[in-house]
Amino acid sequence: MRVLTWVLRLLLFLFMFVFALKNTGPVNLQFFFGQVWQLPLVLLLLGFFAVGILLGVLAVAGALFRERRVSAALRRDMVRLSSSPSTVSPASES
Repeated sequence: MRVLTWVLRLLLFLFMFVFALKNTGPVNLQFFFGQVWQLPLVLLLLGFFAVGILLGVLAVAGALFRERRVSAALRRDMVRLSSSPSTVSPASES
């Protein structure tokens, strides 16, 4: 299974590498007020991909921190309950 994962990663990398080599032509990126940047298409795609990843991570970060806080509170409660004396009397043996 580990070999299959590495083969798939290698194929994905090769696909993206060939895609990048095929898309090196210049592209005009037009901003407001007539400002124009000219850069290779592959760099533009890479930049937007990186910004998308960053926005995705930021979108999930709030929920992740909230879950960590709840998990820590539950862990504290579990430790507190396990260290306190038991309030339930053991069942009598017959």
